[in-house]
Formats: sequence, structure tokens, C-alpha cells
Amino acid sequence: MCTKHEACRANKTAANPSQAGSCASPKITSIKMASVATTDTDCCSSSTCGSGSDPTDEESDSGLQAHFSHSWKINGMDCPSCARKVETAVNKISGITEAKVLFATEKLIVKSNDASIAALVEQTILDTGFTFSSPNQKSNQAKPTGWLPIIKQNGQIIAIAAAMAFAGLIKPYQPQLSEWLFILTCLVGLYPIAKKALSLAKSGTPFAIETLMSVAAIGALYLGESVEAAMVLLLFLIGERLEAFAASRARSGVQALMELVPETATKIVDGQRIEVSASELNLGDVIEVAPGARLPADGKINAGAASFDESALTGESIPVERFANESVMAGAVVVDKVVRLTITSRQGENAIDRILHLIEEAESRKAPLERFLDRFSRWYTPLMMLVSLLVIIIPPLLFAQPWETWVYRGLALLLIACPCALVISTPAAITSGLAAAARRGALIKGGAALEQLGHVQTVAFDKTGTLTKGKPEVTDVVTAAGVDETWLLKHIAAIEVGSSHPLASSLVKHAEDKGIELPEASDKQALIGSGIQGIIDGELFRALAPSKLGFELDAELASRIAKLEDQGKTVIVALKQNQVLGLIAWQDTLREDAKQAVKALKVLGINAIMLTGDNPRSASAISAQIDIDFQASLLPQDKVHYVEQLSSRNNVAMVGDGINDAPAMKAASIGIAMGGGTDVALETADAAITHNRLVELAAMIELSRATLSNIRQNIALALGLKGVFLVTSLLGITGLWVAVLADSGATAIVTLNALRLLKFESKQD
Repeated sequence: MCTKHEACRANKTAANPSQAGSCASPKITSIKMASVATTDTDCCSSSTCGSGSDPTDEESDSGLQAHFSHSWKINGMDCPSCARKVETAVNKISGITEAKVLFATEKLIVKSNDASIAALVEQTILDTGFTFSSPNQKSNQAKPTGWLPIIKQNGQIIAIAAAMAFAGLIKPYQPQLSEWLFILTCLVGLYPIAKKALSLAKSGTPFAIETLMSVAAIGALYLGESVEAAMVLLLFLIGERLEAFAASRARSGVQALMELVPETATKIVDGQRIEVSASELNLGDVIEVAPGARLPADGKINAGAASFDESALTGESIPVERFANESVMAGAVVVDKVVRLTITSRQGENAIDRILHLIEEAESRKAPLERFLDRFSRWYTPLMMLVSLLVIIIPPLLFAQPWETWVYRGLALLLIACPCALVISTPAAITSGLAAAARRGALIKGGAALEQLGHVQTVAFDKTGTLTKGKPEVTDVVTAAGVDETWLLKHIAAIEVGSSHPLASSLVKHAEDKGIELPEASDKQALIGSGIQGIIDGELFRALAPSKLGFELDAELASRIAKLEDQGKTVIVALKQNQVLGLIAWQDTLREDAKQAVKALKVLGINAIMLTGDNPRSASAISAQIDIDFQASLLPQDKVHYVEQLSSRNNVAMVGDGINDAPAMKAASIGIAMGGGTDVALETADAAITHNRLVELAAMIELSRATLSNIRQNIALALGLKGVFLVTSLLGITGLWVAVLADSGATAIVTLNALRLLKFESKQD
């Protein structure tokens, strides 16, 4: 079994990242999960290929660039410490640039400069005690039901429990035989655990729970405590099974996302319907989707209109109506009619892939608290092993205490030392929090961003496209004496053609709707923060903000501008050379939930402020409608400076959607992009609201606070239980089997506590 690989030339990536395909730094809107640029030689010589390449290729921290990327799905990981075991073992392989295990999606990503490293990695995975498969492989088999699969899955536990029960029953009659049965049961059950412990020790993880368990069980047998040794083994296996169950539940949100994309699609070829694999679809293909079916990729509706249930992606329970040429996301369910769409996403780049990649990427952006616990756990276990050794040898050597008593207590302490519960306390909560956010249509880039959201004290909003819909309409055209309105619109709209600014697009559409034929303009130039200009038939035409004219307007036009701006409208002055032709005014409508969003933030004790390039009168009219403070007449650099000033005093979140908002978002403590915004804004942001519902912002902050609270609870539970049983074990009140319960039980409890976040409900719901 081998992997496909992709070749990313280091010099090509450095010279032009846009040409480096999947090797360029990923961003929310353009994630390449399955598109593979292979080398000239295909490494898959066998009939099966165990893993696909993964293009999450960022330059390694060491400064070296990996030419090849491989990925596998690792089966059997119960907690992040399992992930670290695989990571540690694989990183020891010569030629590996970087190896990273993403626990949430069970994926191992390896970067190397050696195309043939795959086989060695796969053998290392097996040697470490885990199995693997292709990262994108989906099971086509139905999940088994009934008692038989459960018995088969837990055969080892049932066999050990049955043998122990039988040995216990015959003990009054055949004590010697019973003793040997307990010993045999313990040794047979312990063999695979000890074997795995040895493999882990060789691969660089000598202090695994398997090692501690093996030492404790063998020590108990040495002391003649065969019944307790067998009981410890049984409880350990039950605890492992509980951890596996809890881990699978923690990943349930991610697994549900992966299942949203159907395996097959109906493709239209020459008018004929052909059923193909969803992985075979390409840009421009036309597919047909029946009511009740999900979209296999992002697409645009060819004709007509249809209703779609996008709740799995946006959290919006009410179906939405989409019309011809409108985009629909992969995973959406067609509600009412058969619809044909043209595919608009490449393989691995649809909406589901972007969310999955974000969750994977999030694991490399750990919260500060999580990074601290990772470092803490690495010296905690060796230290506790040293303490256990001291507990065993000091009382007998210095105080003439019996060796048997203190060896037993030292072994119990050894089992309590396992840091599993502590290690999983933070990532379990953060993974659940990220999954809950994704389910609501909020994408958060990692634990650090999730933690930062909980500390936000002020939220700064861009106006256009954020608080407003970003679709302004022309409301007034005021002409100067002797100027025809159609002539004015014809020339000013002509210099706006090609601009992506909402005001420009709106004016061009307004002119076209009136049937005005627009002339060709040359030398068109955007005047940043001022307006636009262009030349038509040798004459210079300009559209400028009133404050940027450089001369005084007559009293009548100045009065008209003031009235329009007091109504919350944006006004420009139309000029031919320096001759004033008239005024054009637009008005943008507020988002329906803008007022509710600001109110919800205030309920949480968070200040809100609007930052806009509009004039103060227009900004004041808008802010009065939603009860928000504002700063007006701000250029992009002014927004940055203002956000920097705010950030110096408290934690600030900047919410925006445009290229001009990206610097301010970067300057803030955390940047949040609107899902309909530009690629630059989405790439710069630490989080994104995919469905553009502003009220979800308060819910994101609530979720972050709930996650931080959950983490504190988990740490208290993990350390508290260990502390209690540490004391009771040293005093001889509790023994080995309680120590196992303290470890496995605490791990299961903190994981199940973290799962509560999956059912998070905001006060805004």
C-alpha cells in the first residue's frame, strides 16, 4: 500500500505562490484538499493505494520546503496523546521534514523530500500499534446493528471478564487453580498492551499509559495480587473502550460534515443522464439534482429557481430560494424541484472541504492554554514516575517499612500519573466548540482564535457590506442648470464601468436599466478615498466625494448635499473638467439583524462602534437607526490607526468584508470576516460568518466563553480527581483498580463534559 504524492517545486512556490497550486498557503475561500499535482513517476504500483496526497503544504518551521506531501487516516486514536505517539514515531524517520497528526479528522500529514518515504511511514504506523487507510476513503458498508457486532468489538473485554468470573466462582473449591487462572488471564490480556508499550518506547514514547499499565500489572503479580492485577487490566480495557466511544462522539460533528457530500452525482452529457462518482466532477460540468438529494459540489443554477435547505452548513433552518446564476453550496439539499447546476468548485475546494480544512488547520493553531498543557504533560509523567520510585524506596530504606506495602502504593501512584485526562481536557472542548460554531455557520481558525473571542470587549464594524447589505441603489440624480439627466448618467456611469465598488456597480446597472448606451472611457483611475475619473472624447469626467473637491460649491447644491446626507445617503459630485454637472446619491439598506446584533453585544457587556469612510451626517443617520457609536470620514489607514488605538486599551474584534478592511482586521485582537466578503478579507480574518447573519457574532462570543468555562471545568476535574486519589493511594485507602478508574474515568468524564458544547444554544436563538 502506498500514497500518491504531489511535487511542489520550492523555487516555483517562492517565485510565485499563486502558481504553486495546493502548496500555497491555504485560505478559507480556496482550499485544495484533493487536487493533486503528481510527479512524472507514479508511486502507486500496487492495485490499492492506501492514502492520498494532501496539499496542506505550508513551509515548515525549520525553513526547509518539502517537495512531497503524503497523508493517511489513522485508525484507533482515542485521545490527543495517541496522536502524539504517532507524531513522535514518524518524526524520527530520516528524511521527514514535518509530521503532524490532526486528531479531529484522524489525519496524519507528512512532508518530506523523499518520494519513497511512504512505505516506511506506513510500517512505522503499524509498529506503533495503529492502523491506517486513505484519508478520503468513505465506508460504503452499512453500520452493523444488533448484539453480534458489539460482542465481536468487545471480545477481549468479555473474555477476560468471563475468565475472571469463572476463576472467582471456583476459588472456594479450587484456590490453587483459581489463582493460576487469574494469573493466566492477566498475562494473556497484558501481552498486546506490553507489546505496544515496547513499540512505543522504541519509537520515542517511553512514558505511555501502556507502559505504566504493564509495570503496574506485572508489579501486582509479583506481589501476589493476581486478582487485583486482573481487575486492573479489565478496568483499563473498559476505560480504553470508553475513551474510544467518547472520542468518536467528539468527532461526530466532523464526521457528519464529511458525510454531507454524496458519493455519486447525475451528470448531464449530450442531454443524457449519466451517474458518475462525485470525485470525477470538474469545473463546468452540468449536473442534475432531484428533490431530497444533496449537492455533490458547489454550483450555479442554470435556469429557473428552486428552494434549498442549507441548515447543515449555515444553521439557518428555513429553506432559501435561489435563482438562475446564483451560487449554491455543496451539501445543500434540494427541497422542491429537480434542478440543473453548473459546477463551480474544483475537487477538494467545495464548501464542505473548506470547513473540514479549517478544522484541520485549527489544530495547528492551539490556544495558549492548550500549548501550556501540552508542555506541562511532557514533564509531568516522567516526574510522577520519579515520585513513584521514591515512594517505593524511601519508606522501606529510611523508615524500615515493608517493601510489599510501598511497592503496591507506588504502583497505584504510577497509574494515577497518566496525564490522559489533563491532555484531552482542552482539545476536546476546543474541537467541540469549533464543530458547534461550524454547525451554526461560523468558521473559527483554531483554538487561539476561539479563546481570544471570549475576551473581546469592543467590536468595531465596517459599515458597507457589514452592517449594511452592500447593495446600494441610486436614489437621487440632481442636475445643475442646463445639464440633461440622461447625459450626466451616460458619462459618469461610463467611467464607473469595470469598477468592483458597490456604488459603481449600482450606477452602471441604474443607467443600463434606463436603456442608456454607455460610451467607452479611457484612462480610468480610482482615486483612493476620493472617487474616480476617466476620459471620454478627450474630456475629463470625475465623480468625487463633496469633501474632496478642493473648492466651494454654490449654496443651493451645498444645501442639497447636506439634506441628502442627513437622510443617510452617500453623495458624489459629478464634474466635467472643473464644471459641476450635478449630484448622484445612493442609499444602502441596513441588514435586517444589524440592530439586534448590536443589542445582543450590549447584553454581553461588549461595546460596539461603526467605522466608515462616509461623511459624519450620513454615518450619524445610519448609527441612529441601530444605536451604535461611530467614527466617520475614515480612509483605510485611518481605520487601522483607530483600531490600533482601541487595541492598546482592550481586546478588539474587527468585523469587515472588503479588501480595505483587511489591514484593520489584522491590527485588531481578532479579525472577523463576513462570508460574502472578498478573498483577502476572508484570508486575513481569524474567523468568518458564512451566512452573513450578524446576530451570530454575539453567539460566537457566547460559545467562546462557554468553551473557556468548559476547559476550566475539565482541568479542575482532571487535576481534582488525580489529587484526591493520589492522597488516598499514598495513605493506603485505595488500591490499583481505583487508580485505573481515576485515570480512565477522569478521561471519559472530561470528554463527555466537552461534548455538551455540541448542543450549545445561544441566548439569541
